[in-house]
Amino acid sequence: MNASLPPQSMPEHPNRSAGDAPAAGDGARRPTWRFLREHPLHMIALGFGSGMPRTVPGTWGTLFAWGSFIALDRWLTDAGWLAAIGVGLALGARAAQRTGERLGRADSGHIVIDEIIAFWIVLVMLPDATANPLLQQAFAFLLFRILDIAKPPPIRALDARWKTGIGVMADDLVAAFYTLLAFALWHRLA
Repeated sequence: MNASLPPQSMPEHPNRSAGDAPAAGDGARRPTWRFLREHPLHMIALGFGSGMPRTVPGTWGTLFAWGSFIALDRWLTDAGWLAAIGVGLALGARAAQRTGERLGRADSGHIVIDEIIAFWIVLVMLPDATANPLLQQAFAFLLFRILDIAKPPPIRALDARWKTGIGVMADDLVAAFYTLLAFALWHRLA
C-alpha cells in the first residue's frame, strides 16, 4: 500500500562530510582523514593525525607530544618553549572549540591538543637531576596518562563543567600539574 510513496531518507547533517559516521549514542561523530584536512584548526586539535586512532587516542596524542618534544628540544631554548606553549594553549583552545563543535562533542577523545600541550609542559618542567632523562620522561608519560584517565579531583569536575575549548585544555593542565607535583615531591623526599 505504501509502495507508491518515495523512500524516506535521513536528513543530511549540516556539519557532516561524506563518509563521516556518527559515534554511538550521543550524535557525535568520529573524525575522518578528510575531516582532519578540512581546516588547519582540525589538524591542530587532532594532533596532526595522532588523535585519529579509534582506540586510546589520548595516549597516541601524548606519544606524539613526547616525540615532538624530543625533536623540537634540540632547537628550542627555554624562552622558545615558553612561546611555543603559550601559543599552543591559545591556539589549542580555539582549535579544540571549533573541532569539538564540528564533531558534535565538546571534548571528543580524538581532540588531543590538550594532551600535547600539557605533556610538553611536564617535559619542559621535569628536573634535570637524573642520570637517565629518557627513563624519567617514560615515568612522567605513565603518570600523566594515569592521571588524565583517572581524572582525580578537580579534573573530573572541570571536565564535566567546562564544555569549551578552554575547558578541554584545563583538565589536562591539572593532570600536568599533578604529574609535576609528584615528581617534585619524589625529588624532594629522595
